Amino acid sequence: MNTISEHIPNPKEIEKELGEFLAKKFGGKVKMIATHEVSPEEAEFLTQPKPSKPTPEFRFDLKPEELIAYLDQYIVKQDHAKAVLATKICTHFNRIQQARENEDMDRDLVGGIKNNVLMIGPTGVGKTYMVKLIAKKIGVPFVKGDATKFSETGYVGGDVEDLVRDLVQEAGDDIELAQYGIIYIDEIDKIAGSRTIIGADVSRTGVQRALLKPMEETEVDLKVPHDPISMLQEIERFRKTGVREKRVVNTRNILFIMSGAFQDLAEIIQKRLNCQGVGFHATLKNSMTVDDILAQVRTEDLVCYGFESEFVGRLPVRAVFEHLSEEDLFGILKNPNNPIVLGKKLDFAAYGIRIVFEEEALRMMARQAFLENTGARGLVSAAEKALLPFERKLPSLGISRFPVTTAALNDPEHAIHCLSDPEAIEALNQTFYRLKTLERSAVQAYLEENRGLFSERYGLALTPSKIALVASAYCNAILDVGKVIQRLKKHYDAVKRIELSFFKEHDIHIVLDDDCLDYIVTEIVEKRSTLDEFRKDIDRDLAMGLRLVREKTGKNRFFLNRQALINPEAYIAELIRAEMKPKPASLPPPVAESAV
Repeated sequence: MNTISEHIPNPKEIEKELGEFLAKKFGGKVKMIATHEVSPEEAEFLTQPKPSKPTPEFRFDLKPEELIAYLDQYIVKQDHAKAVLATKICTHFNRIQQARENEDMDRDLVGGIKNNVLMIGPTGVGKTYMVKLIAKKIGVPFVKGDATKFSETGYVGGDVEDLVRDLVQEAGDDIELAQYGIIYIDEIDKIAGSRTIIGADVSRTGVQRALLKPMEETEVDLKVPHDPISMLQEIERFRKTGVREKRVVNTRNILFIMSGAFQDLAEIIQKRLNCQGVGFHATLKNSMTVDDILAQVRTEDLVCYGFESEFVGRLPVRAVFEHLSEEDLFGILKNPNNPIVLGKKLDFAAYGIRIVFEEEALRMMARQAFLENTGARGLVSAAEKALLPFERKLPSLGISRFPVTTAALNDPEHAIHCLSDPEAIEALNQTFYRLKTLERSAVQAYLEENRGLFSERYGLALTPSKIALVASAYCNAILDVGKVIQRLKKHYDAVKRIELSFFKEHDIHIVLDDDCLDYIVTEIVEKRSTLDEFRKDIDRDLAMGLRLVREKTGKNRFFLNRQALINPEAYIAELIRAEMKPKPASLPPPVAESAV
């Protein structure tokens, strides 16, 4: 008979062991101080896993064109990169979904290759932004890491396997859901091997080697040997259960997306192309742009850049991002969903100031950002530089509205000085409302162009009246178009519930037509009326009249239009007149003439 002779350490022994570990690991820089002894009840409480929110079952049925259409709302240009990422990511997750529904599928497939993605492009063209949008849209666990912060497993520094553990945390400690997540690693070009270093390079090629197994398929232990907290939790778990539980995450279905600027890669590709080109071909290659050159990237170019062939082989999908022109940057600022303009509106709104942008002022900022040569990131600095004088002075002047024009940006001091003149303030308000009208028209045009897409996505048919309402709500709120439509959809759903509450209260069926729904929602959004006010008004003004009509005619279903709410007495009177109007007597059927 076997007996368990292993000694279970008490809290003091654990404290001593961890203190020795920290002293050995970090010297005298890190110490552990225990304020009191932990009782068994406290230890059990502290080591209990935190309750997590229930995670929805993994379900994916998105198609590439749907994901591309979603990205088009937020990202200017990059059509090729959108198509590549949307297609391969949708294929990856739809394949997982199909395999879950058919357990025999993919089980016997040996050497399956994941659609891990390598994104290549200059800074500020939307690489990180695109991945974040995709992760938000598909709703799977997502973590982002910086390649420069990791080192090879076993060395001091971040461990690449920590990203997998972070994925479990993002999934609410649901290991199964975490195994369908996305790990995004930025600055991947910074871990390319350096030819000037002799010996092991644990922060470059060492990280590449550490990523090989997770990128393909491996099991990552959630217990971290070098983490004292993890050790303590493992000891307490064993003390309570007497069983050494092994919790692992399989990376078979975890998608890895890498990105980097790869500044010198174009020169390597150009050199290869020049060596291959002869005759007329050499002349053609010399006229290629940097984007054209990067589009010709091959595995050998990445290996020459400093990546190991095994690492490159695990990134079969490559998406090349294009440089952004001045017109592209202007298009970003004009997009109603762009976070730069919305962000500046929020900055001024924090002081109770509403701002609106003249189109030429946006073009001016786009031109300045293009000169900085940092892509869309330059737009942020250009906007900050242009608006900083106004953000500093206007809150102290009691201004509630301010139009951002080229004249104001070219001479901020004069524009601010003029705000002490009442006539100048009146002219400023007129300009503000004029630009607001132009902004509303631009948003309406954007909605009409994407009507089908928004109607299908949010379940709200965008009729011309609803488009006008969304555009008006967008100009009054500081939200992107999608969130505005979502809010309005909630209002429409709430208003429709009036029909049910009215039936429960009065046993009468009412149906609010589209014009009536638009009227109520418009009043709620623009005039700050409440739904309860409308419900009480309908009960007070219409219930008695509709009950009378029901008693006289037996009719118990009524359609309410806008006029029924605006002038309920006239509506009831017309309803009674129409229902009580005597119907013409039916004529007897004609008598057939007898044949002569």
